[in-house]
Amino acid sequence: MAAGLLSDAEIDAFLDVHPGWARDDGGLRRTFEFEDFNQAFGFMCRVALISERLFHHPEWSNVFNRVDIRITDHDAGGISTNDRDWIERVDLLVR
Repeated sequence: MAAGLLSDAEIDAFLDVHPGWARDDGGLRRTFEFEDFNQAFGFMCRVALISERLFHHPEWSNVFNRVDIRITDHDAGGISTNDRDWIERVDLLVR
């Protein structure tokens, strides 16, 4: 099923319940910090499995204990239901 773009109101409501995420030029961005590199890399491995399962992949980088993630739906042309579903799963990893 094709992803639908979220309205500004839907994005705002979503961000209210997913603290740490913020708008970033047509996408959503968040920085995750961990105790050390091993925890950060383990998190990235779990995110990679989610990404493959949903066939929706982030733009990301890792420096020691920090993982910076940006997600957007290039096919849909902005922030979509795919991004929402992906973030909901990723946020469960750190709660």
